[in-house]
Amino acid sequence: MEMILDSIAANWPIWLVSAVMIFAAVIDGLILKVPNWLTFPFILCGWAHGLLHAGLPGLGWSLAGTAVGLALLLVVRAIGGMGGGDVKLLAGLGAWVGVSTVWWAFVVTTFVGAIMAIVMIAMSGHWRKHYYMARQILHEWKTVRDPEKLFEIAKERKPTMTLLPYGIPMAIGSILYFAYAGMLI
Repeated sequence: MEMILDSIAANWPIWLVSAVMIFAAVIDGLILKVPNWLTFPFILCGWAHGLLHAGLPGLGWSLAGTAVGLALLLVVRAIGGMGGGDVKLLAGLGAWVGVSTVWWAFVVTTFVGAIMAIVMIAMSGHWRKHYYMARQILHEWKTVRDPEKLFEIAKERKPTMTLLPYGIPMAIGSILYFAYAGMLI
């Protein structure tokens, strides 16, 4: 037991990040939104931790992680495929863990999200509807070219879709990556 507590104490930033990710996932699952009152302090505290832990280089590392976290989901957000809270949550993750870790957490999250989406579609039994909707979305991405127009099209379509609260796969994917990378122990 003492060894576990020592490990948690030594890796407290990752445990804190994991707790915030779980909390965000629960909120997202309940209201389909990751609120600003959670994401903005998460980002700011990540920056403060980087600065206090390693000075200006640590702040730079944290800012770079934030930028990568934003960039990874901002394009999807711009065309209406995801909420802004999800983008800010990944930016907050990047603020705490840096560029490389936010990248790999994103990669694992993508796979977890795909599996969850397939399970949701299977449970709904609406394979054909989702297949045609996916084809329509891909066609729009190839032909429309205007992010604002794509956003409006997605906004109109949103009430007809089964939505995946992306905070859930983001929490699962991030924590799976932390465990794989030995960051929790």
